[in-house]
Amino acid sequence: MNPPTDVRELIHRHSPGCALEREFYTDPRIFERDMERMLLRHWFCAAHAASVPRPGDYVLVDLGAESVIIVRAHDGEIRALVNVCRHRGSRICTSRSGRAPAGRFTCPYHAWTYDMNGGLVAAREMPPSFDAGRFGLKSLGVRVAEGLIFVTFADGPLDFEPAVQALAQSARIHGWARAKVAHRETYSINANWKLAVENYMECYHCQPAHPEFSKRHVYARPAKQGEHLERAGRLRAESLGIFIPDVDQYGCAAGPGCESVSVFRSVLADGVASATPDDRAIARLMGDFSDHDGNSTYFDIGPLSDFLAYADHGIIYRFVPRGVQHTEMEVVWLVHEDAVQGKDYDVERLTWLWKTTSVEDKRIVELNQAGVNSRYFEPGPYSLQESHARRFVDWYLRELAGP
Repeated sequence: MNPPTDVRELIHRHSPGCALEREFYTDPRIFERDMERMLLRHWFCAAHAASVPRPGDYVLVDLGAESVIIVRAHDGEIRALVNVCRHRGSRICTSRSGRAPAGRFTCPYHAWTYDMNGGLVAAREMPPSFDAGRFGLKSLGVRVAEGLIFVTFADGPLDFEPAVQALAQSARIHGWARAKVAHRETYSINANWKLAVENYMECYHCQPAHPEFSKRHVYARPAKQGEHLERAGRLRAESLGIFIPDVDQYGCAAGPGCESVSVFRSVLADGVASATPDDRAIARLMGDFSDHDGNSTYFDIGPLSDFLAYADHGIIYRFVPRGVQHTEMEVVWLVHEDAVQGKDYDVERLTWLWKTTSVEDKRIVELNQAGVNSRYFEPGPYSLQESHARRFVDWYLRELAGP
C-alpha cells in the first residue's frame, strides 16, 4: 500500500540531517501510520519475567489503543494474549497486574472464560453449532531473552536472533535473567512519541538539562572530550574480566528482515561507583561483576525499548505511544534476585537519579512539543552529539515510506 500523497511530500521535503517537519509530530493521521508501518511491526519490551513469577500471574501492557495480557501459563511458558474478548470485544482484564483466579480469565461483560493459553473454556447459552475452538483469544509473538519479555504484533515477525545474541553479550553479563523488579514508575508525557525517543537517543541536551546525570556520566560530554576516559574505562573493565562488545545494528544498519539492536558501554566519572546521590554502590553486585568497574552499558532493541545497566542495578525504559501527543514512559529498576530491600538496597537511593532525570526529560520533551506546535516552527539541524537521533529519524522515514 502506497503512503498518502501528503506523507510522501513531507518525506520528500525533509532535509537530511535535520529534525522532522511539524506534521510528523502533530497529525493524527501520521500517528496512525506510525503505528501500522513501524510500531506494530517491531518487537518491544513488555516486562521483565520477574513480573510474572508464578503460573497465573499476569501484567497488562499497552501500545497505542492495543492492550495485551502477559501471563505465565501452567507449563511455565509466557504467553501474550490480546486483551479483547472474542464475543463482542470487551476488555477482559482491567487491573494492571494480578493473578488469574483458578487459572482463568473471565470477561466482565458476558462471562466468556478463557484459560491461560487463550483457549475458550466457557461461553453460556450458545447454540449447538457453536465451535468454541474457533474463538480463543488472539495471541502475539513472544520471545524471552535474559529475563526480558519481548512482544510483537506482526504476523511475520522480524528476526529477533541478532537481539538475542546482543543481549547474551550484555544483559547476561549484568545478570538480568536473575534479576527482580525493585521499583517501577510511569511518567505521562504530553508529546509525540518520536520527540521522547529522539530525546533519549542523544545527550546534546544532557549538560544543560540533566546536571546530576552529567556529573556522573562521561557520555554527557562530546565524544572527543571523553575518549581517553572511555579507553581507561574499557581497560579497567577488562581487568575484572568484563568484556561487553559494542554492537551497531541500529535502525537502517540492521540486517534485512532483522530487528534493530545496539549495545555500547560508557565510563562513569572518576570516583563514581553507581548512580546514587553520593556516588557510592547501591545494591548487591549483579551477574559477572566481582567489583564495580566504573562503567555503564546501554542497549536498545527496536524503536521503543531502551536499557541501561550498572554493576549493581539496571534500568528498563519503555516508551508507550498512546496518542499523537501523548506518550507514557515506564521506568523499571532491577536488582539482584536475592537482594533484600532495606538491607542490600534502599529504594530512594536506588531510584534517585533516574527519577530526577525522568522528570527533567518530561519537562523538556513537553516544551519541545509546545514549540513544535507553533506555526513558526522550522526543523533545525542536528549537532554532532545527536548522531543517533539523526539515525533514528532516517530509520523512521524509511519505515514510514514503506516498500
